Amino acid sequence: MNLATILLVEDEPTNVFFFQHAASKAGVTNPVQVAKDGQEAIDYLEGVGEFGDRLKYPLPGLVVLDLKLPRLTGFEVLKKIRAASALRRLIVVMLTSSASEEDINKAYALGINGYLVKPFKIEELISLVQALRDFWLTHNHPATRHAEWDVH
Repeated sequence: MNLATILLVEDEPTNVFFFQHAASKAGVTNPVQVAKDGQEAIDYLEGVGEFGDRLKYPLPGLVVLDLKLPRLTGFEVLKKIRAASALRRLIVVMLTSSASEEDINKAYALGINGYLVKPFKIEELISLVQALRDFWLTHNHPATRHAEWDVH
């Protein structure tokens, strides 16, 4: 299994708690870092300020991104990730309460890797986190982050 860090971008402490609980129940052993808003997520990903220590705050292998966030929305965070050459290959999955077709289409147009709607039951969240673990962290072979792979 890929033990890459997961960056959870979520402003609601209750949702953070339930995600971490579900990850534990799902057997996810990857470290989970949390960004409480969109700007903090970008700061983390760019290694700015307190996030400059890559041993303490490693670049994640998976970003789990909420849509409705303070300071920068999930869409704005996604745009910045896809615009940055060093970050554009990050696997980013949106986990949000919005099932709006407009939001789903916009997220895919901006380059999201997956769009998931937050379930209401903890058992369903555990199953969803298991699927994230199995696909993105176990079976998937992510692209490398080397500049020579950039296609123009």
